[in-house]
Amino acid sequence: MPPTDKPDRRVFLRLGLAGAAAAFAPWPQLDAVGATKRGPEASPAGAGDEPLFRISLAQWSLHRALREGRLAHLDFAATAKRDYGIDAVEYVNSFFKDKARDADYLRDMKQRAADAGVRSLLIMCDGEGNLGDPDDARRRQAVENHHRWIEAAKALGCHSIRVNAASSGTFEEQQKLAADGLRRLTEFGARHELNVIVENHGGLSSNGAWLAGVMRMVDHPRCGTLPDFGNFNLGDGKQYDRYQGVRELMPFAKAVSAKSHDFDEAGDEIHTDFRRMMKIVVDAGYRGYVGIEYEGGRLSEPEGIRATKRLLERVRKALAE
Repeated sequence: MPPTDKPDRRVFLRLGLAGAAAAFAPWPQLDAVGATKRGPEASPAGAGDEPLFRISLAQWSLHRALREGRLAHLDFAATAKRDYGIDAVEYVNSFFKDKARDADYLRDMKQRAADAGVRSLLIMCDGEGNLGDPDDARRRQAVENHHRWIEAAKALGCHSIRVNAASSGTFEEQQKLAADGLRRLTEFGARHELNVIVENHGGLSSNGAWLAGVMRMVDHPRCGTLPDFGNFNLGDGKQYDRYQGVRELMPFAKAVSAKSHDFDEAGDEIHTDFRRMMKIVVDAGYRGYVGIEYEGGRLSEPEGIRATKRLLERVRKALAE
């Protein structure tokens, strides 16, 4: 179905036929506002014995425990440090959906993380509308719905919010619509010194070339990607090559999600070759946090988190040699 309204005129001027062709041009190296491929939380180049990358914990790894009430959201940061030895976390907005503008609650979250010696990196945001909606009013509303999460992330000391780039229409139409919504939101985020980063998360967003093209269309140092190792399902039984997809998204990455499901007896993830994948990440110059996002069912959530952490540590050691 074609768009019913046109995106913002400024964006369309930038996203005409020439802009669409330029979507696949080489991406320039950025060095402002933490926007280099090194990642917003990276250590300075050549910084002593700093690890090749650091490991964080995505809250979704414990979504069953959180949903079943076995873990309270406010205890997540301390749990990451105490139970798993991880000192940086990525929140999911669905676990504190009604607290985005509760200043006391956010202050408590921030203090608990600080008391545990844990850094709050980002908030993963879902359920706030499609940033690439073909209807201009709904697209604008989706952008506005995300404003509160930008403000919450700022209050928590995060560097980014993670959003989705859902749209409808043709390949090119969806690129322009998603770029329009993302640009509007990114401009708001920039005023708060926050990044807006997009995860490959189904549909065309799981097509690495499509999402990389969207990034070039947005053309803002505060807008980037969060490549996820496993989210390359295009629908209708089709899968995008995960290694190609991550390679295409890494030039824009401000965070990385190490998705894991199942492990073999040697401790390797059976769906993703972590050494091959992390070499792509490191070769892109990324030196920020890599977030554990365990989604498997064979191991318990705690066991899956620990297995993923062991694997990342092993790969990190091998790549550093």
